[in-house]
Amino acid sequence: MKKYLIFIFVATLSSLIGLFVGLKLVSKSEVKETPKPAERTMDKYSIENLAKIQIPKGEIKVEKTLQENPTYTSYLFTHNFDPTLENKNEASISGQLNVPKESSNFPVIVMVRGYVDKEIYQTGVGTQHAGEFFAQNGFITIAPDFLGYGTSSPESKDVLESRFQTYTTVLSILESLSSVQKWDQKNVFIWAHSNGGQIALTTLTITGKSYPTVLWAPVSKPFPYSILYYTDELPDEGKYLRAQIAKFENLYNVNLYSFDKYLDRIKAPIQVEQGTTDDAVPVKWTNDLVKRLKDKEVDVKYNTYEGSDHNLTPAWNEVVYKDILFFHNNTK
Repeated sequence: MKKYLIFIFVATLSSLIGLFVGLKLVSKSEVKETPKPAERTMDKYSIENLAKIQIPKGEIKVEKTLQENPTYTSYLFTHNFDPTLENKNEASISGQLNVPKESSNFPVIVMVRGYVDKEIYQTGVGTQHAGEFFAQNGFITIAPDFLGYGTSSPESKDVLESRFQTYTTVLSILESLSSVQKWDQKNVFIWAHSNGGQIALTTLTITGKSYPTVLWAPVSKPFPYSILYYTDELPDEGKYLRAQIAKFENLYNVNLYSFDKYLDRIKAPIQVEQGTTDDAVPVKWTNDLVKRLKDKEVDVKYNTYEGSDHNLTPAWNEVVYKDILFFHNNTK
């Protein structure tokens, strides 16, 4: 009898252990953890959200003299700011500042360059010649290198965030101009070329301010097509960049990041310069941009130059003289 009871006890215990183990295996195989929602770290860079942010003022600090000229001096400047605009991370950008030598105060032109390979970039590339001309004619010019260029801090490891932070760089420069010596404290203009054109147009939609702006052959197609159009020029023919854009489109509404959806926010007079043999920005793009701006009743003047390329050569001299006239006509 005793052996029988022991047998029953062992059999029951084995059954209970087997049931427990079975339940554990079922729970592990059938119960799945709820995946964490993806972090929306790029929301802050939408045009609408950037328009709501109070941009902190900073200092534009002269570091050294780059070149002495008869009518102006070129300086290397630095500017510390948080490219995320969250007051959490500080970065530094470098750039070129040209200041006329006369004793009076002057208008300032914020200059935004186009794309340049890092391997050949140095401070001033993309803006130097036009900046020199404007400085010789009584304008302060300031051209940021952007993050990852010149002696600036490294750019974001996220290829799209690094793009959006070109906007926050220009916004911070505009907000910090009061620290520039000899600025007349009232006249601010923008000059931009190529990819700098889409940065300038995005800046105008974010701020809604009437900065008179000159655009040379601006990249004006909607985001992200404005990037995808050029991806075949990359070493991997754009494979990595297209993958990053695809991830971005799965998570975000790309229209919220494209200036062309906010043209009604532009309040600035604009002068557009376009060469007819431009092989980087199709003339049709610029024609379409000008039409859309006019449809939104933006004050826009459009000049085309027969036989001129992406850098407005051979009409360069004619173009910069027209730009000077535009700036003078819009000086307060």
